[in-house]
Amino acid sequence: MKRLLLVLLAIAAMPAAAALKVFATVPEWGALAQEIGGDQVQVFVATTALQDPHRIDARPSLIARARSADLLIATGAELEIGWLPPVQRESGNSRIQSGQAGYFEAAQHVAMLEIPARLDRADGDVHAGGNPHIQTDPRNVLKIGEALVQRMKQIDPANAAGYDSRWRVFSERWRASLARWEKSAAPLRGVAVITQHKAWAYLFDWLGMREVGTLEPKPGVEPTVAHLSLVRDQAANSRPRMVIRAAYNSARPAEWLSAEAKLPVVVLPFTVGGTPEAKDLTTLFDDTVARLLKPLK
Repeated sequence: MKRLLLVLLAIAAMPAAAALKVFATVPEWGALAQEIGGDQVQVFVATTALQDPHRIDARPSLIARARSADLLIATGAELEIGWLPPVQRESGNSRIQSGQAGYFEAAQHVAMLEIPARLDRADGDVHAGGNPHIQTDPRNVLKIGEALVQRMKQIDPANAAGYDSRWRVFSERWRASLARWEKSAAPLRGVAVITQHKAWAYLFDWLGMREVGTLEPKPGVEPTVAHLSLVRDQAANSRPRMVIRAAYNSARPAEWLSAEAKLPVVVLPFTVGGTPEAKDLTTLFDDTVARLLKPLK
């Protein structure tokens, strides 16, 4: 009995297994890693939902976080091209460099949309690999999660069983949510909309909606009054039901068109934390679908 007590005390005194340190570039991948990892991961997210993910500074605080990361999760498709390479380079962390097991690109695991036929900076902020806003289709979350759980198991095999178990629970719940969202969103099929930025290709592909105009004359280029007036005039023929912008977009262009064309503005969370209701991945799509349906009622 005494020997057993000594063994139990020795086990209790052993240090707990260190959590896998995850550096996620955007909130959706941080949330996904947390769902898979639970208390076996320590997740840091480099950006917030109210920041434009294209335009982030490679701050010293980000470099310091990247220095100790075991796994870096990025969208890829050049979304983070302006700031992530310097963070990787200056971190001096060999584990998270491109091509290493500790570097994971979500865009590599889904079918990309809007791949440009040509590359010309005169066309605005275009991405060679296609539209990078893949998180707006919840079907992509399943595909990316399936790949991410395998990568986490590769890096941290000691906790593989836990990752598998949590992924199984999450993916089953996610498939049930997908069916629920698709049933609720059925009235959106074929609905014409105007967007502020070309950020919704995957959402529209999922729901069958139609983008008939964009407030930005080119991706990433602020609209002029002349361009907004052109979109307003075109709206008379295309008959959109709403103007959509992301929570991080400036409100002015959408509000101008709303007043001129008598269209409701729908502000979508875009990612986790974009609205008070979008607290995690599930409520992100709960809120997105609910907000899109509101103008139809």
